[in-house]
Amino acid sequence: MIELIYRGEVLLFSLLLIALVASLSCHEFGHALVAKWHGDRTAQLAGRLTLNPLAHIDAIGLLMVVLVGFGYAKPVPTDPRNFRSERSDLWVAAAGPGMNLLLAALAWNVFLLLRGVGVEYFFTPGVETFFVILVQVNLLLMVFNLIPLGPLDGHYILPHLLPAGLARAYRHYNARYGVWALLALVALALLGAPVFAYVMAFAAGLLPFITFLG
Repeated sequence: MIELIYRGEVLLFSLLLIALVASLSCHEFGHALVAKWHGDRTAQLAGRLTLNPLAHIDAIGLLMVVLVGFGYAKPVPTDPRNFRSERSDLWVAAAGPGMNLLLAALAWNVFLLLRGVGVEYFFTPGVETFFVILVQVNLLLMVFNLIPLGPLDGHYILPHLLPAGLARAYRHYNARYGVWALLALVALALLGAPVFAYVMAFAAGLLPFITFLG
């Protein structure tokens, strides 16, 4: 992201930063909300049941996004002992990517609707650029967080889709090697390997599936 400033594209940098902060905040809010629905108020008591970015954004994680294009928000705290069912962790984990999907779909279709009825404001380049960025960022966050490696949301989801034996083996190996595998992928991407090009392409390819208007 920082190269945008070097190229003088300060407006584009600002729009991307706003979209990222909003998207990460909604993602974490989704986790906190569904955790409460499933009986765990840990996140609520920690002040995380809010859309306020100040409650969710980690300064170092955001700085990493700006400098190297990869970072993180504050993880939402949960206490599985409070969950009402054995699948509660599945729904809490899925809520983050689900919130990103919901935000992408709402933003994109509201944008198309308002353009379709002729609201001139939504034909201006800055507004169009922001909505495109917002949708793309949310689709990318959704897909990336569904990768079942390390601490990403996908590692809570995948075991529920596997037979019991494979689920146990996956949890064991992910606990031991998942973070290292994820860091290796990030390192390769930073060194120029197109590791996440497929993730980005897949995320971009989802746009037609959330387009209901236009």
